[in-house]
Amino acid sequence: MNKVLTHIPSWLRNKYLIAFAVFCAVMLFLDKNDLFTQMERQKELRDLQQSKKHYTTQIATERKELEALKNNPATLEKYAREKYLMKRDNEELFIISEKPDNTNN
Repeated sequence: MNKVLTHIPSWLRNKYLIAFAVFCAVMLFLDKNDLFTQMERQKELRDLQQSKKHYTTQIATERKELEALKNNPATLEKYAREKYLMKRDNEELFIISEKPDNTNN
């Protein structure tokens, strides 16, 4: 047994180095919060922050639109005509689609 241990360099026989290497391997690959899980969580966090930013700006524009609808009757009429295709009694409504319908292929 001593002959086998004499061929191994002394820095590899150091018990502190071996313990540190095992600790690093466990923390990087085998732990519940390993390196790969942390990277996935960071990516998910960036995605969630980006979606939060998007929805925050969308909420701000919706609030401005709501205030305009509450305070201006002309805006309310314009919104009803565009979104809900409403019309006055003496008007006719023509709907023109933006995409051509290619069902004749």
